[in-house]
Amino acid sequence: VQLQASGGGLVQSGDSLRISCTASGRTFSWYDMGWFRQAPGKEREFAAAISWRGGSTYYANSVKGRFTISRDNARNAVYLQMNSLKPEDTAVYYCAASRGMGGSYSRDTEYAYWGQGTQVTVSS
Repeated sequence: VQLQASGGGLVQSGDSLRISCTASGRTFSWYDMGWFRQAPGKEREFAAAISWRGGSTYYANSVKGRFTISRDNARNAVYLQMNSLKPEDTAVYYCAASRGMGGSYSRDTEYAYWGQGTQVTVSS
């Protein structure tokens, strides 16, 4: 499956932004999906994940209550709605696909397919 992330940009602290990831190739609905992010000089970290039918969602503590992951299998898309953005949310955001993340949804090694990333910059 090929993944394409989009929708990043420059926003101010407290603003909202929705980023998207569209998939092509194999059947999108087979895959659990995740969003990871990497800030300058830091390791890539888990942000959110959603199961293949959308019935289960998971969040990092740092984004819980502010970010919402969702998917539309008919559109082969997964979204990350980000509210109350903070400067520390500044990062390149990557979408990723897994054939079975199970309880390891926060581990990037569980995801076999990755998009190219979209830059999100939050100014103070």
